[in-house]
Amino acid sequence: MSELKRTQLYNCHLEAGASMVDFGGWEMPIQYPSKIVAEHLCTRTACSLFDVSHMGRVRIEGPDTVAFLQKVLSSDVASLKLGWAQYCIIPNAEGGAVDDAYLYRFEEDHYFLVINASNTDKDLAHFAREVEGYNCTVTNVTADCASIAIQGPDSEALLKGFAGVETLTEARRNALNILDFEGRRIKLARTGYTGEPLSYELFVDSAEAEWLWNRLLELGAKPAGLGARDTLRLEAGLPLYGHEMGIDADGKDIPIYAVPLSRFAVSLTEEKKDLIGRAALEAQTQGVEKKMYHICLIDRGVMRAGMKVYRGEEELGYITSGTMVPYMTENGSVNRSIGTAYLKSDVQVGDTVQIDVRGKKLKAAIVRCHMKVDATHAIPVVYQA
Repeated sequence: MSELKRTQLYNCHLEAGASMVDFGGWEMPIQYPSKIVAEHLCTRTACSLFDVSHMGRVRIEGPDTVAFLQKVLSSDVASLKLGWAQYCIIPNAEGGAVDDAYLYRFEEDHYFLVINASNTDKDLAHFAREVEGYNCTVTNVTADCASIAIQGPDSEALLKGFAGVETLTEARRNALNILDFEGRRIKLARTGYTGEPLSYELFVDSAEAEWLWNRLLELGAKPAGLGARDTLRLEAGLPLYGHEMGIDADGKDIPIYAVPLSRFAVSLTEEKKDLIGRAALEAQTQGVEKKMYHICLIDRGVMRAGMKVYRGEEELGYITSGTMVPYMTENGSVNRSIGTAYLKSDVQVGDTVQIDVRGKKLKAAIVRCHMKVDATHAIPVVYQA
């Protein structure tokens, strides 16, 4: 067994009493002594810190960079202006996902791509094959910088006070900036994986990572681990590679267009004529056999990944992600079981289905979303049977 990798913030997690686990070959905090429920609720009501330095970070530069990225990324890279980021997917020839990613353009002379931790080696090998013939370079800079996500309704005010500025970025998701924080140059993106409308990700030189983490804690943010990161992203309806993207339970590619979020990530303009998998993606725009749906349990129980979903005796598909998620009421926090399911495409929002939970079929509902947002807050949507 190979030794687990550690992020630049490993010692900070140990000092905070975090429970550490193997996550994609990295030793990462699953939760802190506060526990997952408290960390989830803190993110929704105040401000949480997440170490996301295990994610792969890649620098692409050179004269042919845009042409190369137009081929290997699903988004329209040519339209990405300086100071902005875009969600994208790395497609394969069959129209499935090698990975999903975020592309940042902090500076004029290069692009910065963040990819999933467990896919970093695979993605880099894919890029190495496809970059032949292009005058550009793809460099793994994961070890050179750290990444910290600060998420929640108090995050903006905290960062403004820290940087001594009135404005962090333009007031829209995916806006970028480079700011001075107590003499340190830090890249800041209005992005995140929690669904919070006020959410930021910071990129800092590795040597400054512990300083930044500790200063954010001193200013009032609370640490949160991978457990809360998963419940938050699931409540927000965000896909996770290996669950909602990648290979399905039958060993087949999950079509990119099976994921509703793909409509924001795929461009099929003329400028994308060399996009890998373009023909397959064009075919998918006419429909796919199965799609991802938001699902919530009505009966008492917990849905988990792999559980089968039925409409009467008809098997529709299976749960790709499922868990218990907390939300606040006047009497404290209450849990609800929510998830995502990969189901036949004739399923409709509002349908009642059944989930096989340990041999017992429990009633569930197909819902439009698990959470809505206004300008500053995420609001749970609780299904009433």
